[in-house]
Amino acid sequence: MSEKIDKAMSLFKEKKYKEAIDAFSSVLETEPDNADVYNNMAVAYSCTGDFEHAENYFVKAIELDPQMAQAYINLSDLYYKAGDIASAVGTLQRGSYELEDNLTIAHLLARVYIEDSRWDDAIVELERVLDGEPENYDAYYDLGHVYFELGDYEAAIDNFENVIEYEQNNELLYYALAQAYEANNQIDKAISNYLKAIAVNDKFTLAYKKAGILFLARNDYEDAIEYFENYLDFDIPQEEKDSVTKLIERVKTKI
Repeated sequence: MSEKIDKAMSLFKEKKYKEAIDAFSSVLETEPDNADVYNNMAVAYSCTGDFEHAENYFVKAIELDPQMAQAYINLSDLYYKAGDIASAVGTLQRGSYELEDNLTIAHLLARVYIEDSRWDDAIVELERVLDGEPENYDAYYDLGHVYFELGDYEAAIDNFENVIEYEQNNELLYYALAQAYEANNQIDKAISNYLKAIAVNDKFTLAYKKAGILFLARNDYEDAIEYFENYLDFDIPQEEKDSVTKLIERVKTKI
């Protein structure tokens, strides 16, 4: 029987999804309670765009094996991509109940809560993840984002700084940290992190504009002009270019 499963998996890897489905169906003729095969068939159906069959087979896999974490993850992803956030949440909630120690499901649930702006629920799940995985820096980043949205900028900064200790070459992280410092009215630290974002990726357009605005707020006119001019070198809408050009001209009158 393993030969039939191997053949089905080979067809799947070759993206021959219809043939893979037929091969998996052949396995089910003699192994009608094989949850793994139902899960694999569901994935194959989802790859063909057949939502209904994919959903039914994922549900069957979970019915046969309520401890199959991947089936919950796959089904929730199916719902999420279809825009059915409520069903995605419900699937992950059930998975979290059945597998309370599975932190991957907890983290995915937190991220769907974030998509649904359920900030407090997201915090509960992310803190549960961090209790079990205190070095899960993706969870710190997500938690920083949640606190930023809630207006708790100090908590956002603390979580982003935790990630910085681990990952120092991520321009999006520096940008997020800079935004949190800016919102917390810590202008010098905000500028520093916008500049770090640029140091990591010198094509990071928005960081130049943000740095220019903060230099201007600090009355560092020459630095403001420099970063605004750098910003103009990028492919930005003409209306934006005209606006920034006029701003530079006004700033030059202050020097």
